Amino acid sequence: MSKGKILIVVENLPVPFDTRVWQEATTLVKNGYTVSVICPKGKGFEKEEEVLEGVNIFRHDLPTEADGPIGYVKEYGSALYHEIRLAKKIYKTIGFDIIHGCNPPDDIYMVAKCFKKYGVDYVFDHHDICPELFEAKFGKKTGMLYKSQLWLERQTYKNCRFAFVTNESYKKIAIERGKMDPDKVYVLRSGPKLERLKIQPPKDQLKNGKTYMVGYLGVIGKQEGIQYLLEAAKYIRETLKREDICYAIVGGGTSLEELKEESVKLGVSDIVTFTGRVPDDVMLDYLNTADVCVNPDEYNPMNDKSTMNKVLEYMALGKPIVQFDLTEGKYSAQEASLYADPNNSKDMAEKIVELIDNPEKRKAMGEFGRNRVVNELSWEHTSKALLKGYEDYFSSRTKY
Repeated sequence: MSKGKILIVVENLPVPFDTRVWQEATTLVKNGYTVSVICPKGKGFEKEEEVLEGVNIFRHDLPTEADGPIGYVKEYGSALYHEIRLAKKIYKTIGFDIIHGCNPPDDIYMVAKCFKKYGVDYVFDHHDICPELFEAKFGKKTGMLYKSQLWLERQTYKNCRFAFVTNESYKKIAIERGKMDPDKVYVLRSGPKLERLKIQPPKDQLKNGKTYMVGYLGVIGKQEGIQYLLEAAKYIRETLKREDICYAIVGGGTSLEELKEESVKLGVSDIVTFTGRVPDDVMLDYLNTADVCVNPDEYNPMNDKSTMNKVLEYMALGKPIVQFDLTEGKYSAQEASLYADPNNSKDMAEKIVELIDNPEKRKAMGEFGRNRVVNELSWEHTSKALLKGYEDYFSSRTKY
């Protein structure tokens, strides 16, 4: 007998590609819950309905990935329509007691409101702080669209029964901006699954004849700071006179073609490989081959308060890291990383070369990061907060 029925709604990525959502869904299934997921279609994930590892998946079409205010309005409106449509279908065929909404955006509570009369509750899974994300993308904290992000965040917290947040910075926002009871906020960090991130021998052919590789994994968007990494590559080559280092940028996103063009302008396109979105096995080949991994997220209110999955994935693979000095990035990596002055590509470049030229330091930092993930930050440890949240919730339901 099921412990409870949960509908997870995620808007910006398909499952199982969205690692955090997929880990949540499969963990809940393994612990006795009935789980359904609504998500968009994506490359390699075009089936409208399927069951994977016990998770009932329902996918819908979505307009081309948005890049601008008008595009976001169209994307979110289309997604909301399909989420409500599919939720009605799932409620009739499988059922659910609670809707688990994964932002961005902060409008999924509207789906749950359609089912409130049936006793369905809403839990908010806070992945991104949308007002700060808007500021990072568009460079402003004014106008109706920005104010709408603040309003939607307030409404989301107002309408949720409890919340999962990715770190202590987000918990503070939940309490202060969202007016949440601290006892109703669970810190659920996006810990990597170690069985997914396997340490393997490097594939030196990926270095294209160079001695060393610097690796990046993640979304290729405007707020990811990849421009700083390209500038660092230029500085390393032209000022530090290093021709023995190549760079692998693994991932896809709206700024991929723009950044490829930028690498040409900077004169580094011959030493920078953009892979686009790739399967896990290809991603692992590149990261296991990298000698140093980089998180170039620029310092801004969004990135300073956010935990980046790529940092934890680098650590799980035992890789030393260079990143800017950001609050949550520093909490995650601690001694596994060197910290460059915020938004300073020259300092980032010098710290990359410092690690390249010090193999013993690289080894010690990589071991520290790997041990921190194994002992504290892997999904095996962090997922306990997910199960605690739902155990508390369903035990409280039985009292009424």
